[in-house]
Amino acid sequence: MNSLKIGFVITGSFCTFDRILTVIQKLKDEGADITPILSYNASSIDTRFGRAEDLHKKLIDITGKKPLDTLVEVEPIGPKDLVDVLVVAPCTGSTLGRLANGISDTPAALAVKSQLRRGKPVVIAVSTNDALGASMRNISLLKNTKNIYFVPLKQDDPVSKPNSMVADFSQIEKTISAALSGQQIQPLFI
Repeated sequence: MNSLKIGFVITGSFCTFDRILTVIQKLKDEGADITPILSYNASSIDTRFGRAEDLHKKLIDITGKKPLDTLVEVEPIGPKDLVDVLVVAPCTGSTLGRLANGISDTPAALAVKSQLRRGKPVVIAVSTNDALGASMRNISLLKNTKNIYFVPLKQDDPVSKPNSMVADFSQIEKTISAALSGQQIQPLFI
């Protein structure tokens, strides 16, 4: 990860933010240059899991950079070749839907579109309550999209939430390394 330029997009799966911040800190500690990017919801909504302002502060403390959270701020990612790899973690069902259908009306979706226009890798770490429902179609479409790679995912609570799946965030680094070589790590569903 030394000197690797990583764009790290966080979308609104608020219950996973603490785990994602741990991953970002680890990548930073290993020498990655991380540019934090927030979806509109991650950037602005206070929840029982934390305040948006606190998320901004934590990201600045870890990365030394103000999170990008507007369309204008993320659009140059591709044209100016700002990152080597873009990670979307957590990636909500809403963001999956936008990506699968070519809708780039949010900072998260536009960052991905901007990265893909350069033919560079995008790593997606799903976290959605409907992965085995409505979002599975979008996961399948994206799985077959050039330069998109998934972090292996699993059901997080098969009894209470039978359609819910969450990526194994501990495999983000491994997925990044594989994506940079054009490989999807397997198994995808664990």
